Amino acid sequence: MKRILSIAILVLLTAFAFAQKKPTRLAPKKAAPVAAASAVDTVKAPVKTAKKKLKVPPKDGFYARKDIDSTEMVPLADVREEDVFYAKRIWREIDLRDTVNSPLKSPKSRLIDVLIAAIKKDELTAYAPIDSALNEDDAFLNPMSADSAAKSALGTAEVSNNKTGTVTTVVNDFNPELFLKFRIKEDWIFDTKRSIFEPRIVGIAPLKYNEVSKQWQPVFWVYYPEAREILTRKRLINTNNDASSLSFDDFFIRRLFSSYIVKESNPGDNKIRDIISNPKERLYESERIKKSVLDYEQGLWEY
Repeated sequence: MKRILSIAILVLLTAFAFAQKKPTRLAPKKAAPVAAASAVDTVKAPVKTAKKKLKVPPKDGFYARKDIDSTEMVPLADVREEDVFYAKRIWREIDLRDTVNSPLKSPKSRLIDVLIAAIKKDELTAYAPIDSALNEDDAFLNPMSADSAAKSALGTAEVSNNKTGTVTTVVNDFNPELFLKFRIKEDWIFDTKRSIFEPRIVGIAPLKYNEVSKQWQPVFWVYYPEAREILTRKRLINTNNDASSLSFDDFFIRRLFSSYIVKESNPGDNKIRDIISNPKERLYESERIKKSVLDYEQGLWEY
């Protein structure tokens, strides 16, 4: 009996060991319903189209290359007439062929372009350089229209029509190379209230060479206190620093220009050229007048 039980136990153990070694089969995955798959294919999500970004132009350089229209005009100190102890009127000429004054004729920003553009827009008033007696006049008494100022600056030419026999007066094309000089009228004043001796620019006029008289003559005058509002907003091309925000007004107020004196107030209202014919002697007289003005300032103080 025991022998039969031993054989039965051995058979059960052998069968159990064989069942452990036999590999098990994984149940196959259930396939997705065909109807559901077709529903997914038919209903597609809306495709979002990306907006095209505007192409920003590359920055040309590392400095702020822009106009200075937002710059405010720095007001000058108010000077009362009763506080002016000494005053001397002087006329100067600025030659743009001088290297120091070359920024005023830069093709990117010319002074003559700024003045003529402002006059055409009626932002600035131009005054006649001669009076009714055909004498030079810089007292700002005779305002000119924009057309008259343009004709005076650019000049006119007569065009004849052979078919009709008529003659028409037309304005010449603008040539900035003809305006190589500017005349400045200024007052040197001593303000006793502030104890300051300083110049104040009164007017500025572009000059054009007259082939008949062989002299440089003003084409119109501009009242500088009125022109400051426009010159302050126009950037000057600074030859020493491209990142500078220097305006035309800064160029004049800071006295960055080079000039020579052509006239001082005198009883006969004569220019230096009316008294001295030698150009070299005229320069000496110009320096003498400049020194006399500066010597007056030095004589006001004690050390």
